[in-house]
Amino acid sequence: MHRLSAGAIGSAAASLVLGVLIGTLGTVLHRSIPPWGLVICLTLAFVAAVTVRAWTGYVALAGYAVGLAGTVLLLTQRGPGGDVLAPDGQAIGWLWVLGSIAVLVVAALLPRGPFDDRPRAPRTPTVEHELVDPAP
Repeated sequence: MHRLSAGAIGSAAASLVLGVLIGTLGTVLHRSIPPWGLVICLTLAFVAAVTVRAWTGYVALAGYAVGLAGTVLLLTQRGPGGDVLAPDGQAIGWLWVLGSIAVLVVAALLPRGPFDDRPRAPRTPTVEHELVDPAP
């Protein structure tokens, strides 16, 4: 387990800001060109989540998750004039809210191997074959 350093906290704070930005863009634009607006917004959220996890790990991913989920849940509430960016009567709004959370879960559950920067030992063959002339 990694120690919580100032760099990790700074990365988590930057990831939180990125999550707020992606959450705002996605909530505003997911209904732009159905269904492609939703597909693009979910893809953007997933790519950002994977990038953040590869960048620092789970600490930064937690910051990104708080920013994204918090912004999506905040912006889907009714505004002071009764306006709403993701109406609950339309499936595309629910797909955005639940899809953005699913994207975070998938990014957190990806295998560790692709994100590991440690050098690996060279592979050694398990069986060595020798070319030998057959006996006469």
